[in-house]
Order: sequence, then structure tokens, then C-alpha cells
Amino acid sequence: MARYTGPKSKIARKFQEPIFGADKALEKKNYAPGQHGPNRRRAKLSEYGIQLQEKQKAKYTYGILERQFRKIFSQASRKDGITGENLLKLLESRLDNVVFRLGIAPTRSAARQLVSHRHIEVNGQVVNIPSFQLRPGDIVEVREKAKSLETIVSSLEGRSNQYNWLEWDSKNMCGKFLNYPERENIPENIKEQLIVELYSK
Repeated sequence: MARYTGPKSKIARKFQEPIFGADKALEKKNYAPGQHGPNRRRAKLSEYGIQLQEKQKAKYTYGILERQFRKIFSQASRKDGITGENLLKLLESRLDNVVFRLGIAPTRSAARQLVSHRHIEVNGQVVNIPSFQLRPGDIVEVREKAKSLETIVSSLEGRSNQYNWLEWDSKNMCGKFLNYPERENIPENIKEQLIVELYSK
């Protein structure tokens, strides 16, 4: 199962955003990483550099490597509508992302682990593929034997965010993927048009 396993605080500092969740290192050192710290003179990014950085930010945010990201982009470009928005909709409909959005896991990487360890069911069937694409109407639930897991219980206790494309039943620990989210409802700070321009070259 391919995933990014390198330093996370360094990446968050590079983009000046808490990509992997709350990060004390980002708060203490709110400048890009590097040998000479905040005093280092940094070259102005080219147009290509800005586009590449935006793609990298999206990949790190959703925990996807290049090959899979390119495949999702290819799917998005074949669908009707705006390619950039289609890309984000497909990324948001991944099973690991929906488990995170529902509050079952505190981070996307934790959600990915819950899925791969067979703690999550989709429409009554165990699915252990984090990249599984959900469709409107799909039911995502915690397996009966996993409902008492400390990670899941503590994450659900701190659950606060509500998304209008998801429905949550706290009694049965299950959620429903109602529809693909509209761009204005996706909270991620990603300029998807720059990614489209990069792949169009």
C-alpha cells in the first residue's frame, strides 16, 4: 500500500498550512524549512513551480502518490463538467477521506489505517481499500467489533464538523454519502485550476 511516510512537519512548514492536522512545529517555526531558517533568501517561484507546488499540496493533503493522483486526474478529465472541480469531488469521495470527514478517525492517515485493518464496512460489506470510490447513497459504518476501539470512540467524541454531503447516525455509528460535494463546500485550500494547467502542458 503506497503512501507518504516522510517528515510531516517539514511538509506543513513548506506550504505554511497544517496539511496533516494540528502541528506544534508549524506554530513555533512559521517559515519554510532549510539550513538558514527565516533569513534564507528564496528565489521567486516560476509559473511551473507554483503549479507543481499546488499539485504536491493536494497529494499530501489527501495522502496520494503521483501514479494514483494522475489516474484520478485522468478520470476527472473524462467526466462532464469542470475538470478541477471533478478532481476534488473524486478525491472527496474516497473511502478513507469520507471516514475522516465523518469523524470516525482524527486524520486521513488514521482513517486509511482503519480501512486497511478491516474496521469499516460499505453497504454491509467489509472494504479494506482506502481508495475505494463511494457513490451517492452508499452507507459507511464501523464494524460491530470495532465500535469500542478507543481511537474511534475518542475521535467521535471530538466530532464537530458537519458536511452537507454526508449524514451521520451516531446511535448506529454509520454515515451516508449523500452526494458529491460542491466546490464551495470543500474546505481544503487548494487551487485546483493550477493543477489542471500543470497537467495540460
